Amino acid sequence: MIMIKRIFMTLAALLTALHMAAQTQDFERRYNLLVSQVGPAGVGIETLINNWAKADQDNDRMLTAKFHYYLTKAQRTEVVTKETKKYLGTDPVLSLKDSTGADVFYFQVLAYDDELFREAINAVDRAIEVYPERLDFRFMKTNAYVSYERESPDIALANLIGLTNDFVKGTEEWTYDGNPADAEFFADAMQEYCISFYTLATPSSYEAFRKLSEVMIGVYPSNMAFLSNIGTYHMLVKDDCKTALKYYNKVLKKNPSDYTAIKNSCLAARKLGNVKMEKKYLTMLAEHGTDIEKAQAKARIDALNK
Repeated sequence: MIMIKRIFMTLAALLTALHMAAQTQDFERRYNLLVSQVGPAGVGIETLINNWAKADQDNDRMLTAKFHYYLTKAQRTEVVTKETKKYLGTDPVLSLKDSTGADVFYFQVLAYDDELFREAINAVDRAIEVYPERLDFRFMKTNAYVSYERESPDIALANLIGLTNDFVKGTEEWTYDGNPADAEFFADAMQEYCISFYTLATPSSYEAFRKLSEVMIGVYPSNMAFLSNIGTYHMLVKDDCKTALKYYNKVLKKNPSDYTAIKNSCLAARKLGNVKMEKKYLTMLAEHGTDIEKAQAKARIDALNK
């Protein structure tokens, strides 16, 4: 009798799981069709997601849909004016002269409704809680904050540092887009965020670029990309070419053919006015640069030797 009960219980659980899977497939099919017609935050999307959540409240695709619904709903565009030709790494949509004849540049940027943005974060936080090993959800959250915070990506940086700490603990079998995510993949992803922070080109984003690079070089001391980042920070942000060269030389000691370190060392030496040092790095660029750069480096060396 006990065995029969167990069989019936197992069968009931299996039937329930199959029914839920069928429901999820139906909701996903209807969602994809509706999104193709009205977009991720169009008419009918919220009702469909709410009904989907009632049927399967922790479904990963439902939580993703919910995140995109609220994030898109929270967004609006606004125009801001700046005196610089770049803002947050983008070009202006319009430029005019003011009454004094000075250039005024107009940029279109995203702004957010705080309450709706919080709902989007709640959805992705739930996804992270249920699926802690999935990097796609971690990156979704960080990307949302990068866009939301604009000039000062402080929360985005904090999320990435926290994620790095979690990743190196090795307590999860990390995945991305359904595939295993190893240390090399993670380091490459963090480098992309470093580049994103640098591209924003604000005082706070430059500091985020430096801080994340420093954290990552502490985790992956053999990854020269992060060490090169710190050199770039000192050369281009702090205008301290001597310190920059110290970092670039560390990179080149480890990898004498590192293209980025060689090219930036040439620039740093030229800014310092150190001809001997510039020729040293130009010689390396003539060996490891692109075909055009090789020719330019040789021509520059000839000019310096005259």
